[in-house]
Amino acid sequence: MPEHRIPLADLLVVPKDIRIRPIDVRSLGEALALGWRDFLAAPTQLLFLGVIYPLVGLVAARAAYGGDLLPLFYPLVAGLAFVGPLAAVGIYELSRRRERGQPVSWVDALGVFRSRAIWSIAALGLLMLTLYVLWLGAAQIVYEHTLGRLEPESVGVFVHLLFTTPEGWQMIVLGNAVGLLFALATLALSVVSFPMMLDREVDWIIAMQTSVRTVMANPVPMMLWGAIVVAMLAIGCLPAFAGLAVVMPVLGHATWHLYRRAVG
Repeated sequence: MPEHRIPLADLLVVPKDIRIRPIDVRSLGEALALGWRDFLAAPTQLLFLGVIYPLVGLVAARAAYGGDLLPLFYPLVAGLAFVGPLAAVGIYELSRRRERGQPVSWVDALGVFRSRAIWSIAALGLLMLTLYVLWLGAAQIVYEHTLGRLEPESVGVFVHLLFTTPEGWQMIVLGNAVGLLFALATLALSVVSFPMMLDREVDWIIAMQTSVRTVMANPVPMMLWGAIVVAMLAIGCLPAFAGLAVVMPVLGHATWHLYRRAVG
C-alpha cells in the first residue's frame, strides 16, 4: 500500500475560533509590567507558590550536594524551569480573576482544581515532568562521557576539574547545548498552553498545538521571552533561591498576559 504522509502543518491545525496574533518586543514589556501589577495587587499568592518553589529548589540543592547527585546539581535547578509553567497554573487563575474584575486572594489560586480542564492540565503537566526527567537523564549521560571519566571525589575537585580540564569544558558546552534543545521544546509546548487550557477549557492537544503555532508565528519575540525567563530565574536563585518568591509569581502573571496578547 502507498505510504501517506501527513504534512506537519496539518498536525498543527487549531480550531478556527482560535486566532494567533503577531506580537513584538513591546508586547513582552507590557506583559511583564502587567505581571508586576498583578503581583503587587495580590501578593498573598506567595503562600501558594513563591515560598513552596524556593523550598523545592533548596531540597534539590541539598540532595545534589549529598554525594552522587553533585553532577546533577545544575541540571536539577535549571530543569525546574521545565515544570515552572505547570507550577504557575494557580498564578494564571489569579490573573484571570483580576482580568474579570473578581476578588482575588491566595485561596483563589486553588480554583484551578475546580476547572473542567484540570485533567488536560494534568496530562500536559505529566509531559512537562517527563521532559524534566529526560533532561536529567541526558545530563547524566553527558557527565559520564566527559568529566565523569576523571571521577572527581569532592565538590572542590569537581569544580576545579570542571573549569581546568578539556573534559570539564566538554561537559559545559555539550551539556548546555543539550539543555538548550530541551528548553526550546518546553517553550514551544507550554508558553501559552497552560493559561489557554484554564481560560478556554480546551484539551491539552489543542493547547499544545496552539502553543507551537504561536512560537512559529512569533519566533524572535518568543525566543527573547525564553531568554528573559531564564535570566529572571537565574537572578531569582540568588540568594539561596529566595528571589524566586518574587520572580515566579511575576513570571506567572506575565505569562498570562502574554497569552492574552498572542492568542485571540
